[in-house]
Amino acid sequence: MSTPALALPPTMRVFERGWLSSNNILFSGDHGSALVDSGYLSHAAQTVALVEHALDGRPLDLLLNTHLHSDHCGGNAALQARYPDCITAIPAAEAAAVAAWDEAALSYRATGQQCARFGFTRTIAAGDTLTLGELEWQALAAPGHDNAALVLYCARHAILISADALWEHGFGVIFPELDGDSGFAEAAATLALIDSLDVRVVIPGHGAPFTDIQAALARASSRLAYLRADPRRNADNAVRVMLKFLLLERRQLSMAEVTAMFEHNPLMAGARRRFLGGDAAAAAEHTAAALVRAGAARRDGVLLIDCV
Repeated sequence: MSTPALALPPTMRVFERGWLSSNNILFSGDHGSALVDSGYLSHAAQTVALVEHALDGRPLDLLLNTHLHSDHCGGNAALQARYPDCITAIPAAEAAAVAAWDEAALSYRATGQQCARFGFTRTIAAGDTLTLGELEWQALAAPGHDNAALVLYCARHAILISADALWEHGFGVIFPELDGDSGFAEAAATLALIDSLDVRVVIPGHGAPFTDIQAALARASSRLAYLRADPRRNADNAVRVMLKFLLLERRQLSMAEVTAMFEHNPLMAGARRRFLGGDAAAAAEHTAAALVRAGAARRDGVLLIDCV
């Protein structure tokens, strides 16, 4: 759905999506149109329809990704097919992986998520400036959730497109820590960077835009400290999030399928071995039970069924 404006410039429009897809931000103006992030593959047709309706016959000139997790770029291929002259810009750190279509490096194989192959025209790096919707935006490095991620900041209107670096109630999973890389320190630095900016509106990767920035930063910092104090907490949270994502996509999974994920899915199996302990069946039961307790899923015999 299109989110009501929160003191946003008239050249900006936010499409707030469900949690399977990231939000999309559409810009229009005399110097062309642009879309930031494109949602998940299974929602690609809806993404194209939203963009077509909003542009009302005008072309999409630029497609830009804050990072390349599947829920932020899964609509890229469909948009490129619909708008073949559209420029696609991706974070510079991901260029080699996209050019080779290395699904392991791009996390799609590790998470078991889908993403149709897409190409790119140019790259964006921290410090670059872009004109979107007649406004100047600066790309800033936002490691932590994804160490190649960028956020976009418009100083004139004090707006931050924060992707998964900051939500109103948290942030995205700190994935690098699952692979033994550093992520907690980077996430803390990203939150400090956001705190240093004059921000009055945040457009997150998921959830509605919000204006109480300090409260969101306080919640995020507290959450990060909790996870950092015991990395098993981050791993436990990560496998719950990944399983819920797959439930959102597939609607239901057998417990045998969930057990297989903890045996063969690189991130889920790795998190189990490094942090959670136990065999795959025990990890599957533990994670499924956690989702049921949270009201995010229900059990029907051997089936784990999504609850929206």
